[in-house]
Parts: sequence; C-alpha cells; structure tokens
Amino acid sequence: MMMNYKIQGTPNSPVLIFSNSLGSEMMMWEELIPYLLPYFRVLQYDTRGHGGSKNNIRNEGYTIELLGKDVINLMDELNIETAYYCGFSMGGLIGQYLGINHPNRFKKIVLSNTGAKIGNDERWNGRIETISKNGMQAIVEDTMERWFTEDFRKQNPQKVSETHAMFLRSDVLGYSNCCCAIRDADFRNQLQNLSVETLVITGDEDPVTNVEQAEFLVSNIPNAQLKVLHARHLAATELPKEYAQVLIDFFVGEATFDKGMHVRRTVLGNTHVDRANSKINEFNADFQSFITNYAWGEVWTRPNLSKHNRSLITMAMLIALNRQTEFKMHVRAAFNNGVTVDEIKEVIMQSALYCGLPAANEATHAAEEVFRELGVNIS
Repeated sequence: MMMNYKIQGTPNSPVLIFSNSLGSEMMMWEELIPYLLPYFRVLQYDTRGHGGSKNNIRNEGYTIELLGKDVINLMDELNIETAYYCGFSMGGLIGQYLGINHPNRFKKIVLSNTGAKIGNDERWNGRIETISKNGMQAIVEDTMERWFTEDFRKQNPQKVSETHAMFLRSDVLGYSNCCCAIRDADFRNQLQNLSVETLVITGDEDPVTNVEQAEFLVSNIPNAQLKVLHARHLAATELPKEYAQVLIDFFVGEATFDKGMHVRRTVLGNTHVDRANSKINEFNADFQSFITNYAWGEVWTRPNLSKHNRSLITMAMLIALNRQTEFKMHVRAAFNNGVTVDEIKEVIMQSALYCGLPAANEATHAAEEVFRELGVNIS
C-alpha cells in the first residue's frame, strides 16, 4: 500500500505524526503546523482509502490493526525509529492499537476526540448502507453539525466550506472500509496494556466521542491525563492555536524553560548543549537560564519564521557584528536546521555587499573551518 504523506521541519527535530479522522485528509491539520514546526518534524499522511491514499481500494472492510500497521510501515520507510503521535477519532483508535502493540516506537501519544469503543454495529452498518445507496452527500450536512459548534459554523463559513468539500471528496468504498474498522474496534479490555504516556483530548460539546468516553480512557490507561476543550468533534479545526499549544505543553513541557531547552537541543545539538550545561556555575547560571528562556523559549519558538530562515538571518547578523565564535556555532547549527552549503555561501556573499569585504572574508574562513571539522565536502 503506497501511502500519501508529507513531512516538513528541520532534520534534527523529533517527529510528530498526525493521524486523521474518518472522512478527513491530512489538510485537516494545516492551521496547527506553523506552531509546531519550531519543535518537531511533522509527518502528515492520508489514511488508507482517503485523500491521496486511495490506490487499490478493495471491496473488503479494513481493520484498525491494518491501519496501525500502515503507520509502522510508513515510519520504517522513512527511517523513523521513534515519534510522538496524535490521532484524531479514527486516528485515536489507531493510536490505541499502536500504544498497546508498538509502545517502543512512541515517546508520547495523544488520543483526541475518540473512544475505546465508538458506536455500535447498527450505527456503522446503517451509515455504510446510506452512502452506498446515496453517496457522501447524504450524510455531509449532519456530519458538519456534529463536527463544529453552531458559533463556529456561523463565524467561519469559509473553513466549514473547505471541510465540507474535503468530506465530499471521500471515496465511498474507502470510507466504508474504514467504517468497518471503527465498527469492529474495541479496546475497552486492553487499555491497561497501553504503557505509553498518553493525553486524551475531547470537546465539551462533542456528541460523537463525549467527555464520558474520554474519562473512561483516562481511568483505564495507566499513565494518562485529560484535557477538555470548548469544541465539538473536530476540536483541532475549531481551536487550532489552542490545540497546538496543548500538544506542545504535553509533548515538550509547559514551562518556557522546557520549551527553550527542547528547541536549543534541536538547533545546537545535544553535545553542544550538554557541554554548556556541564559548565554552569553560580556565576553564569542566571545567564544560561536567560539564554534558554528568552532566546530559545520565546524567540526561536515563534511560528512566523522557519528555523531554516532564522539560521540564515542569524548567520548574516553575526557576520555584520564580527562575532566569529558565535558565527561558527551557528554554521554548525545551520545543518541541523536543513541549511545547505550553497545557502551559507549566499549568506556570506550577501553580507559582503552590506557588511563589508573584511567581514565576509573572515566569515568564509570561519565557515570553511567548520566544514572541515564536520567533514562536509565543499570541493
């Protein structure tokens, strides 16, 4: 099975995998991504039978085990040993399967707007019959009502329209096969085996997977906590900024220092940060805390510039200020942020125009020194 996926973010960041709800494509997460890219490489994919993963849809129902194995196979294909995971509704069922059967592959798991058992045979068989006879159009209006609060539908007609169109793009057979997977999934007697640290999210107005179902998950998973948002079923779409912050707080930490240390490590590397931390003493401790909180926790985590672009800008400013030691540190860091040798060269050339030839000359020599230390081929 060829899965349609997209992965973005800097190479030294841990991976966060998003798994979609029934009737959704990976576009459902788009508004969250800018807030998350300072911290993660984000992997989105279309579930089997949905979006761009519609090839070779067979006339037989899927299972959650099959959909879970698709995630593991995709991780193996991309050489992702471990990841964070956030699964929504059907993706939350997949997350339960993964946490129970592949706990060593996941650092933390979010189960969002889901349940250990969702609906019953009558409900799912009835839905399959309805769309088989009348198409996705027959259930789209009811779905939008279940997915979004009334206020959101009134105030965000464009977003609702986009989601409406996404739902109608669903393949009837692919959707039906996934209905079978949800219908037959029941983790109520297996949750005690889910050993991965877990966050359960739901909406206070979610009529599909309500607070009671979320509380059941939390009370039966050994290491789980609950977050209730003011939303209906598609909480991530209703509250993208708030939802992204909930994920960051759970995966990384609520304190600015924790967020800063996470980003600092992804940019500068563990070796550099561990060395700096080993040198902390009574004299420099406040300054080290200041760097981690302010530079890395408040500025480098801002969503409107990529870490890649921040690297380019930082190197240019350090050339202008003739801060050679710091410049060399950020040349090393640039590779962790996906910057290429050619891009570093162009930063130096641009700096030669606006900062002066002597500054650019020193930067060239400093960069070449770093390349030699790292074994980077520039011939």
